[in-house]
Amino acid sequence: MTADTLPSESPERLRAAMVTTLTEQGYIRSPEVQAAFAAVPRERFAPEASLTAAYSPQDVVITKRDTTGRATSSVSAPWLQAEMLEAARLFRGARVLEVGSGGYNAALIAEIVGPEGLVVTVDIDPYVTERAERFLAETGYPQVKVVLGDAEHAAEEHAPEGGYDAIIVTVGAWDCPWRHLLAKSGRMIIPLRFSTITRSFTFVHDGDRLRGLDPTVCGFVAIQGAGAHLNQEAVLADGAVTLTVEGGPTVDVAALDQALMGERAQLWTGVTIARGEPFDSMHLRIATVDDRFGMIWRNPDRGGDLVDLAMRWFCPVLVTPNSFAYLTLRDVSRDEEAGERRWEFGVYGHGPSRTELSRQLCDHVQSWDRDWRDHSGPDFSLYPADATVPEPADGRIFRKHHTQLVMAWT
Repeated sequence: MTADTLPSESPERLRAAMVTTLTEQGYIRSPEVQAAFAAVPRERFAPEASLTAAYSPQDVVITKRDTTGRATSSVSAPWLQAEMLEAARLFRGARVLEVGSGGYNAALIAEIVGPEGLVVTVDIDPYVTERAERFLAETGYPQVKVVLGDAEHAAEEHAPEGGYDAIIVTVGAWDCPWRHLLAKSGRMIIPLRFSTITRSFTFVHDGDRLRGLDPTVCGFVAIQGAGAHLNQEAVLADGAVTLTVEGGPTVDVAALDQALMGERAQLWTGVTIARGEPFDSMHLRIATVDDRFGMIWRNPDRGGDLVDLAMRWFCPVLVTPNSFAYLTLRDVSRDEEAGERRWEFGVYGHGPSRTELSRQLCDHVQSWDRDWRDHSGPDFSLYPADATVPEPADGRIFRKHHTQLVMAWT
């Protein structure tokens, strides 16, 4: 039976279509990764999802939620898994640590490194590891070593001599306690959180530091256990709107809730954007110069139309104890037939400091547009926590328990 004669909704046909899409879009770039995606039955690791959902190149499959409804385990979107596997540059016989289990990604890794390789996958949740171990055995990958434990320290006892050739972290981590487990020639792929921003970095050894390559915008289920780090969070209007900020003074949730319902300030920046045009460096630039930077989210099921956000996910906001200001957009297209459609960034502010805060966020957007929009973005380095690191001339150091993440603009 060939792909052309398979039923249209068969796993095999959907899998082949997914591989074709990922390859055409540039997420799959090597024959090894392509063969792995073609071989591993993704639907067997995501029985909660329909076949169509399981094989959607862009979609995450949530496999567990906590009592509040927040996802605590998932099968990541295929495009992101492909991107991370390509960045890891895996090879036959490689020794690989995966932090955060589920089974599917470990099966992809095992397919690439072969039976002579080593795949260790660690998760803190027994529900997750039991599923992963069972699914891996059922699909022909029993050689994957599934470890139940807190990855903060459980990964170390399984490390091979000389370290892992690749470490792939599939949970959102605030810190990186695995630096010393990476072989000198190895590559670490880790979604690292700083100032409420998450970027998936490829880290390689470079002297006394790990040098960060190719940061990718992404979102992951937060790590649990000793590595967990809670941002300040203000849930407003009975869950309709949520503000998150990593540092700064303690926020007053009652005051912010009152601010949301009060008078709103409005400013327009004059900075425009086209559909599909990237602007993720704006987030990084604002986080560099303003430690009040955070994210705002809305829940449409709880009346989230109280705010008009520039983007559904990862929308920048400045937060003080009793006020906040966030990005919005408006359509400024004059003649769609004459050219591309464009939107203008604006700022809405709430609370006693709404006017001042709105002006400051507006200034940040205009500064980014003027000086950094066409820039390649900052450089990132990861140093041990006890290293002496000079302050960058234009940048910021995010100090964590095990490491220091340096963001420097040049």
